[in-house]
Amino acid sequence: MSFAIYIIGILILIGGLFYVGHLVHMPQAWMIGLSILIFGAGLVGAVSTTRQKDPN
Repeated sequence: MSFAIYIIGILILIGGLFYVGHLVHMPQAWMIGLSILIFGAGLVGAVSTTRQKDPN
């Protein structure tokens, strides 16, 4: 799959986190912290999945 598709999915997930966090009155600092963690984990997963193997 494409790297861009992974990033778009991660951003949609983070948007959903902010929406649900707002509905349940979660503190904004927690939402920002969780979104940074989710984005970092998603970025590592996307890079490891879409990385081209070295031909050697």
